[in-house]
Amino acid sequence: MSAPTWTTARSVALDAIERIDLDGAYANIVLPQMLGECGLSTRDRAFATELVYGTTRMRRACDAAVDRFLLREPEPAIRSLLRLGAYQLVFADVAPHAAVGETVELAPKRARGFVNAILRNIARTPMVWPDEATRLSYPDWIMQRLVAELGDDAPDALERMNVAPPVTVRDDGYTQDRASTWAAAAVGAQPGEVVLDVCAAPGGKATAMASGGAFVVAADVSSSRTYLLQGNIERLGSTCAVVGADGSKPPFAASSFDRVLLDAPCSGLGALRRRPDARWRIQPADIDDLAVLQRSMLAAVAPLVRAGGTLVYSVCTVTAAESVDHPVPDGFDIVAEPPAGSWRPYGRGWRVLPQDDDTDAMVMIRYRRSHD
Repeated sequence: MSAPTWTTARSVALDAIERIDLDGAYANIVLPQMLGECGLSTRDRAFATELVYGTTRMRRACDAAVDRFLLREPEPAIRSLLRLGAYQLVFADVAPHAAVGETVELAPKRARGFVNAILRNIARTPMVWPDEATRLSYPDWIMQRLVAELGDDAPDALERMNVAPPVTVRDDGYTQDRASTWAAAAVGAQPGEVVLDVCAAPGGKATAMASGGAFVVAADVSSSRTYLLQGNIERLGSTCAVVGADGSKPPFAASSFDRVLLDAPCSGLGALRRRPDARWRIQPADIDDLAVLQRSMLAAVAPLVRAGGTLVYSVCTVTAAESVDHPVPDGFDIVAEPPAGSWRPYGRGWRVLPQDDDTDAMVMIRYRRSHD
């Protein structure tokens, strides 16, 4: 990366957007790297972040605003630039002269007249959205799936997931969505207990559970994520042991843990506000594949819980296929007491939606092992 070429927030944003659009980069990985090297002010870094996350999140809507004035499809890099300009004009409340002028300056000289004309047309022409999926900038299938899953709650959830999430910082300095802190608290880890966090990286839930005096075995299958997990644990001084382990084939003895948390890999449909490119990556078939993996992991980790111990299953999604449709593990009963937090009853478990308390959407189910 060549930092001297990034002289403004928009130049950083455009480079990041091109990497996301054209190279398949992840926004939450590529942008922090760039911001760490760019030398911009705090204010400009915040503006660049809004532009990258907002333009990526609202990609479909930005394309609709642009496409009204196109006679032919522009080259991919110009498409990314037009999306950046359209986001500023339609969603970011940037003054039109600044949105148009500063964005045009980023275009190759041969394309500046074209970009200028398109953006000026967007600025002067009110947008009439063809449908709600386009206005809210979701793929049709996600719109349809969430309406089917959430019913009357879907519009508010879809709207809220287009708003940047609040920053919530724990007492120990760790930044974590409140719904995740509620899921960790629901495990009920007690001082002196031995707890397994099956998919622990980056370590938010593991360190939260350890803060109450439990000894937490923090496991993850990914070596790169395990490295991140180890760093967060060391930074916070948590009583956790990091283990590289596959949650579908856990290398632990039966009945060796007082409590187990399985925060399973999922579609992430409840955390789309934090992962702006996720809505364009996930496909309908992925939910079915993930549900198979989740059931396999649930069956594999259940025997690790001692008699009388607790198993908590959580996912940052809202689909029944990835949560309440899973069978109850053999030898376990459902824990029915309401957990702390803004949870709604949902099947045999609990669900929180983004509009309930400005958090990610999650589903959580608690089980207690009744016998071996």
